Amino acid sequence: MTKRIWRAFAFLAAGILASSVTVQAVTINNGSMGIVATDSIQNWPQAPAVTSETAVLMDASTGAILYDKGMDDYRYPASTTKLMTILVSMENSSPKDQVTFTETGIRDVKWDSSNIAAQLGEVMSMRDCWEAAYIKSANEVCTQIAETTGGSEADFVNMMNQRAQELGCTNTHFTNANGLPDPEHYSTAHDMAKIMQQGLKSKRFRNLIGKTDYTIKATNLSAARQMHTHMPMMAKESSLYYESCIGGKTGFTNDAKHTLVVAAERDGRTYIAVTMRTDDLGINCKDSISLFDYAFDNFESLNVNGTLLTVPKGITVNDLQAETQNVNGTDMNSYSYNGQFVGYVPVAVATPEPTEAPAETAATETDAQTDETAGEVVSDQEAAGQEAEETEQETEKTGNFFSDLSQTSKILLGVMGGMIVLLLILLFALRRKENR
Repeated sequence: MTKRIWRAFAFLAAGILASSVTVQAVTINNGSMGIVATDSIQNWPQAPAVTSETAVLMDASTGAILYDKGMDDYRYPASTTKLMTILVSMENSSPKDQVTFTETGIRDVKWDSSNIAAQLGEVMSMRDCWEAAYIKSANEVCTQIAETTGGSEADFVNMMNQRAQELGCTNTHFTNANGLPDPEHYSTAHDMAKIMQQGLKSKRFRNLIGKTDYTIKATNLSAARQMHTHMPMMAKESSLYYESCIGGKTGFTNDAKHTLVVAAERDGRTYIAVTMRTDDLGINCKDSISLFDYAFDNFESLNVNGTLLTVPKGITVNDLQAETQNVNGTDMNSYSYNGQFVGYVPVAVATPEPTEAPAETAATETDAQTDETAGEVVSDQEAAGQEAEETEQETEKTGNFFSDLSQTSKILLGVMGGMIVLLLILLFALRRKENR
């Protein structure tokens, strides 16, 4: 009972906050090629030719942009929308939650719409739904995820838009959870990269997008369903298979054409490539592979006061420009190279030197720190070898939805907090009255 009350207030908060998100009157310039802005940066590595109308290459750790071809130009995201659907659902539900398909969900079971032929009244786990949404791009599953997680499809879409706003996606607006055509459902290559970047921070999300095969066990109305990826860069049987690829989502509609959001990781560096609007998915894949190779071959990690920044090879700290900024209440040095942002580094805080530092004590502390670090490495390796969904704590999914809110949003949440307290007092009084 209490859990349902808290969840209801969470959805109410999303609705109130999302009401401040206005729909822009935007122009979708389908058919026009974006301008490669990064080509104008002095001494920036020459990028490969990219066929996609718009594209971006982002450093997943810092958010720095290595390649920009009209990255803020509006386009239709199609099924890459499902990355946001999965992210928001993971942050607000459990993989063990039971999902029952209603008329809302099965309306999208059509011959010309990606689906798994879910049936009215069919029950499966939320984990199965995430897998179907990702691997099979099942539209009816995404709609049912929305209704189950958000209480209604509309409330969940409000949650998606609010989350996008929190992530700094200033040129994005969603009207549904699956990406089916709608003139007011739009995004940009840059915003889609930001959504992927946030997803990669979650072990559960990373584990999901890293899969190429999954079997949904038999349900109350269906035999088991075996699923295999249709993303060429993830499929070993494909000529476009890319070994460093750690996951990605395709999308297609007649207006959006082919779009792709994909990530690659090598030697501790992770990059995100988004390519939008091509005539063939193979073009998206080739463009993405070219961009990833460009990143791995022409950039390297530079340690700046303990923070790794991705910069063109051969660049030193002395070649960077720094400007102190306040980022979410923390003083940070914003580093750039010839005007191009490469990352934030916390401002170093001077600490007083100890009056005495006995050699024996210092050595003991150093040994302890070394042992602790080694233990962390071992723990990370062990965790990586296990199934992430089974080892993650349920608490991981909390805390994300209300992060990085504006001051106005925090005030609204404070008001709602007071309402919650009043409601709990009323419930307590009613419970006492019933017990009498």
